[in-house]
Amino acid sequence: MAQSDHTKAAEHHEAAAKSHRTAAEHHGKSDHATAHEHSTKAHSHSEAAHKSSSSAHEKSGESRGKK
Repeated sequence: MAQSDHTKAAEHHEAAAKSHRTAAEHHGKSDHATAHEHSTKAHSHSEAAHKSSSSAHEKSGESRGKK
């Protein structure tokens, strides 16, 4: 079964949140290089979540229009 765009978006949102928390922990420990790496990962996951959310929104509009 194919993974829905809604599920993909949720997973990317969760991964982004985890990366943001990890980045904050490293900033708190003054490990700014590692924090930057996690912030970059979080940004990537956020962009992927946006893409999946947009796709899901478009598809849900298409399915409503077909009724």
